[in-house]
Amino acid sequence: MRTLNVELAERTYPIRIGAGLVSDPALILPYLKARRVAVVTNDVVGPLYLDAFVAGLRAQGLQVTTIVLPDGEAHKDWPTLNLIFDGLLAARCDRSTTLIALGGGVVGDMVGFAAATYQRGVPFIQVPTTLLSQVDSSVGGKTAINHPLGKNMIGAFYQPRLVLADTTVLDTLPDRELKAGLAEVIKYGLIRDLPFLDWIETHLDQLLARDPETLAEAVERSCRNKAEVVAADETEQGERATLNLGHTFGHAIETGLGYGQWLHGEAVAAGTIMAADLSRSLGWLTDDEVARVRLIHERAGLPVRGPALGADRYLELMSHDKKVSDGTLRLVLLKGVGRAVISAEATPDQMRESIEACCANPG
Repeated sequence: MRTLNVELAERTYPIRIGAGLVSDPALILPYLKARRVAVVTNDVVGPLYLDAFVAGLRAQGLQVTTIVLPDGEAHKDWPTLNLIFDGLLAARCDRSTTLIALGGGVVGDMVGFAAATYQRGVPFIQVPTTLLSQVDSSVGGKTAINHPLGKNMIGAFYQPRLVLADTTVLDTLPDRELKAGLAEVIKYGLIRDLPFLDWIETHLDQLLARDPETLAEAVERSCRNKAEVVAADETEQGERATLNLGHTFGHAIETGLGYGQWLHGEAVAAGTIMAADLSRSLGWLTDDEVARVRLIHERAGLPVRGPALGADRYLELMSHDKKVSDGTLRLVLLKGVGRAVISAEATPDQMRESIEACCANPG
């Protein structure tokens, strides 16, 4: 088992990475406030892991409430969030109850938001079951639900007590979900860790083949990068925003198409190509560097062209982005491969040109 910490003073917590961790409830016990937990999952992950996971917890003498949500980004909303509150209230869960998110990024985000707000705050633990959630969304305390006008617009910063990343569960992950997770792995190399990007390029075939040791290394190195950024800028006042490379364009894709049509990682991949193209327009990337960004996403089986929403629609959706400040949209761009910056230098016309160059033709 590999362990690293997200260093946040008295709120520091560990990320544990390894095979078979879901089958070892003793790993969770030291992080509980009391001997009562509520496990929240969805109707895809639940049939695979919920019964065994709950049985292990109960064998440790814990009182367990279970809540099963509908699966998918389309359900990352108020009505589904209320299902969590309904279950907690019906079971008379109090402030000492620890919520456990057993699922991917949608489950983790919603359980974290529920934990931040239920009775003004209860502890929670992340048990991510997708590659994307293991390398990104389970770490750092960003919790949220979507709004029809924008993704992740309603939420809170609220840190878990533990992240338990079991690489064994990735064996049941559909290929499309695995590839979507690789978009976030690649991101870390592009924004701040060039040696990691080199490593990903060398080991991409093993990652796609789900080699256990290679996946564990990718999860650890991704989490280490994110933990360093979060420790330096927990509430995204500066450096942490660089973790959103491709996300402003990508969130526009997800919102514009309707949540769930494209997976988050797929939208981020296409958005990263747009960001790279725009960086080239500003003179910050060479043609060869843009080609490198495109090629690694193509090799990972990710989309490198966005859907034909129209540039004006993209810009409208992007205007709702959380990185808009005083009416100015700031984008995460690249000043060289391995170095992300937050910039407001791109003009609307330059953004429009990159969107049109990197999107599918209408019809």
